[in-house]
Amino acid sequence: MGLKRCKLSVNQRRRLVECFVMEVTARSAADVLGIHPNSAALFYHKLRQIIVDKIADDTPFDGEIELDESYFGGARKGKRGRGAAGKVPVFGLLKRGGKVYAVVVPDTKGKTLKAIITNKIKPDSVVYTDSYRSYNVLDVSEFKHYRINHSIDFVDGHNHINGIENFWNQAKRVLRKYNGIPAKNFPLFLKECEFRFNYGSPKQQVKTLLLWIK
Repeated sequence: MGLKRCKLSVNQRRRLVECFVMEVTARSAADVLGIHPNSAALFYHKLRQIIVDKIADDTPFDGEIELDESYFGGARKGKRGRGAAGKVPVFGLLKRGGKVYAVVVPDTKGKTLKAIITNKIKPDSVVYTDSYRSYNVLDVSEFKHYRINHSIDFVDGHNHINGIENFWNQAKRVLRKYNGIPAKNFPLFLKECEFRFNYGSPKQQVKTLLLWIK
């Protein structure tokens, strides 16, 4: 999947890719390049669609994997924390020393998470989680399961989920600049964050995206 039927010049495309990687909003990028804001917004949207297509990989993780769920969305009144009203639940896996994988989920029940885990992680891998009850399903699974109780500590030797929590922090920082993301487009933005985490330095990300849009 490349960038088809694009009327922007090669130089404009390159500049927009550079702005995208540097986290410049589409509207600001349009101002800098002197193009219509809708053209920049459409280019960014197509970039995200290409990212989703290119990073799709069914290869399961193995080794040591950190698991965690998080919730995305603007500040809202009412319930906070897990299951916060109006927020989008997301589940993530991070292979230590490797890549992260994140996906929007309908809920964070044990059955929902277990289906993703068994599909995305090889049996006999070591998995690390916090003490959330949905991870109880892993205690009787084919994985070696370690928990960290955050009410007591955040790191216990090798037992922690700091890597995946670092990804959540990075993703929320990237997405915070947008004044609300339509629910139908949120998976695209989430995969943008996955791409940013997994694909090296900004220079490497620009090089990769320019190759993908040819």
